[in-house]
Amino acid sequence: MKKLLFIVNPKAGKTKSMTPIFDACVQFSNAGYLLRLRLTEKAGDATRFASEEGGAYDLVVCAGGDGTFNETVSGLMQLEERPPVGYLPHGSTNDFAASLHLPLSPSQGARRMMEAGQCRALDLGTHNGRYFAYVASFGAFTRSSYSAPQAAKNVLGHLAYILEGVKDLDSLRPYRCRVVADGEEFSGEFIFGAVCNSTSLGGLVKIDPQMVQMDDGRFEMLLLRMPKTPVALQNLLLALTRMQYDNPGVIFRHVSSVTLTTEENIPWSLDGEYAASAPQVEIRNLPGVLPMML
Repeated sequence: MKKLLFIVNPKAGKTKSMTPIFDACVQFSNAGYLLRLRLTEKAGDATRFASEEGGAYDLVVCAGGDGTFNETVSGLMQLEERPPVGYLPHGSTNDFAASLHLPLSPSQGARRMMEAGQCRALDLGTHNGRYFAYVASFGAFTRSSYSAPQAAKNVLGHLAYILEGVKDLDSLRPYRCRVVADGEEFSGEFIFGAVCNSTSLGGLVKIDPQMVQMDDGRFEMLLLRMPKTPVALQNLLLALTRMQYDNPGVIFRHVSSVTLTTEENIPWSLDGEYAASAPQVEIRNLPGVLPMML
């Protein structure tokens, strides 16, 4: 009999009801899987479950937000032979799930996963050796992804991220750095930067879906230069909203490697989780290393 490790973050999402999770368990069981359910209690649990137990299973599925998925994948990457991973979005924003058009109902997601049974090898990223599934970002909008209180996320959902994003704009500041992307160099002051494999970042910034291919060995890099006037800022945000990348303040590239150097304190967000500043950050695309059941 096939075996499935089901890692669940019971604190994720607007509701604490476990009914949707139990419904998903029924779908997995009906598909012929022997199920082991593991509930996380603190940060790092999903990584530990995946790394210590995942190798003994035919499929590992996690339910929670993008942070739970990040932890699960980080744990699986410690295995020499990795089983496919499935994701049932049960968080507040679920950017990665939106890019993959995954159902937001755990039961429906589990049913579609079992019916389709399609495994797709997706790209993964590293940020100074730490894994990320869909985005490494800094600057405006970034803090909102990890600073919005969990209680606010549970009650307000996506709105909590928007409110935190507005605070970011109120305290807008430039970060001086040098970015080398696939040999091309950009220097100056930037208010935002992201290296991503997603069509949505923090639920606030959107990338043209036609520009994103999640298994092509390349990320999408977006840099926003510091505007010099309020009008320039307004035009920059308008261009970003309309996904117009020809604005003078916008730098958009498809890249496989990025090196950022700086003398400033630049905190990062990896899949919505905090990452400390470093004088030099190396970001690399790992093509096709994530076998994902969709």
